[in-house]
Amino acid sequence: MMGEEDATYTVDEALIKLGFGKFQAFILFYAGMGWIGEAMEMMLLSFVGPAVQSQWDLSAQKESMITSVVFVGMLIGAYSWGIVSDTYGRRQGFLFTAIVTSMAGFLSALAPNYVSLLFLRFMVGIGLGGGPVLWSWFLEFVPAPNRGTWMVIFSTFWTLGTIFEASLAWAIMPKLGWRWLLALSSFPSFILLIFYRATPESPRYLCMKGCAGAAADILNKIATQNHTSLPPGHLISDSQMELEEITDSSMETAHLVSDQDQNENVGTKSGGLKGVIMLLTPNLLRSTLLLWMVFLGNAFSYYGIVLLTSELNNGNKDCKVKEVRSEHLNDDGLYKNVFISSFAEIPGLLISALIVDKLGRKLSMSSMLFTSFFFMGPLVFYQSEVLTAISLFGARVCISASFTIVYIYAPEIYPTSVRATGIGVASSVGRIGGILCPLVAVALVHGCHQTIAVLLFELVIFLSGLAVCFFPFETTGCKLSDTVTDFK
Repeated sequence: MMGEEDATYTVDEALIKLGFGKFQAFILFYAGMGWIGEAMEMMLLSFVGPAVQSQWDLSAQKESMITSVVFVGMLIGAYSWGIVSDTYGRRQGFLFTAIVTSMAGFLSALAPNYVSLLFLRFMVGIGLGGGPVLWSWFLEFVPAPNRGTWMVIFSTFWTLGTIFEASLAWAIMPKLGWRWLLALSSFPSFILLIFYRATPESPRYLCMKGCAGAAADILNKIATQNHTSLPPGHLISDSQMELEEITDSSMETAHLVSDQDQNENVGTKSGGLKGVIMLLTPNLLRSTLLLWMVFLGNAFSYYGIVLLTSELNNGNKDCKVKEVRSEHLNDDGLYKNVFISSFAEIPGLLISALIVDKLGRKLSMSSMLFTSFFFMGPLVFYQSEVLTAISLFGARVCISASFTIVYIYAPEIYPTSVRATGIGVASSVGRIGGILCPLVAVALVHGCHQTIAVLLFELVIFLSGLAVCFFPFETTGCKLSDTVTDFK
């Protein structure tokens, strides 16, 4: 009995013992609904831009701004919501993102003019920037041994969102127009608000904050719903233990707590800029900078391929923009092309599920990026519609697989206290790629410079694959860390 009373266990050990059951299934559904909502809001940009341009007689630059302004909002939102969730909790982070996304998304459908539409889509972008918070929240409930597989399964919700949005656009746009599409696409974010009260805080986050009792209560609920039991003993909080060591100032134990750990605890308390500074400490600097580069490259390439699906298949390769644009809005060619290309996400998910744990995160990402580079190659020159479709489909399969894996790898390289901030800032940097994509690459296609546009994509994809090769460590099968010193 005395042995059991003195025994301790960590959150990781508890989650492994509890397994993945009914409780995590609810977490998966809730976070997945948010991921569906983000995918739908992003995919509708392929349809709304051309429709609004035709109705309001906008220039190509103004049409591009409808897409770019969303990424500007996401850049701000990803940084802000990451800090909020690391400072005040994961639940607070995704509550505000759901409110902003749902309200601004619905009001976008009522926008009376171009300026108001830009502002509301900017606000939608700020809300969508909180997507990584849901990703981190779900990750912190998943047992370490099969974390990669479950994160790939979680990514299927994005694929479902893209396919559902393409189907919705095909059914809604020809008859009811873009306003109805905007209104209906905001529905998943409202679902997050409806079920919010049933969501728990992350036990790992609570433990990091020193609230081991509250974390243990949630773990007990998981045990009850999963019909399992916790390990014997009591839950320990690494953060609380480190703070006690610092306070004691014991000469025997002081060497156990590095300066970086002390900074981490300060950053955890203060949040904000100190949390970001933690990402640039010596132990994390290399990983952070490389991660930013990979996120930027993935976002630029992924959304570029999505937009090029409509631009190249619309006939822009023949530089007949006006004629094609007016004809295209009267048929279902755009909806069919985007709908078919959305299914590229499915083999991308299957591939990432097969290789993410077997090959490791780094080799999986780099191989997918270099293969995407190969598929984009033929598009340097004008190709037939069939070869163009095949090249874009293959490139999207690989880039979606790479994007899935980098979202698995990113939270694994950061300690709990700055995990959401780290992913949020990386996601913000990725949004710069989303901003530049329609303004630079797609604009080049409009200007009959397809070769330059595709070479730009090729360069970005290749450099992203190269950056992955220089990541300092592999995280496959590793437990999530609570301290920076674990990376030494």
